[in-house]
Amino acid sequence: MNLIQVRYFAGIRERLGRDQELVDAEGIRCASDVWSRVSGALGPVRVLVAINQEYAAMDHPVGPGDEIAFFPPVTGG
Repeated sequence: MNLIQVRYFAGIRERLGRDQELVDAEGIRCASDVWSRVSGALGPVRVLVAINQEYAAMDHPVGPGDEIAFFPPVTGG
């Protein structure tokens, strides 16, 4: 099976109740497809994405063997 490693950080990890999972790459074209598949009840929220440990846009292509990380925007104050 072709898998994508998905990791979650900070508030996203807490809201989803998990820190990582493997996702079947079938039908996945970009990071937003991964988010749509894994976010479930979270629905649309502002998230940042890194693909293979580099910041990327949600429309960046992904495929089997990639590592995708989702995390909330960092705010300062």
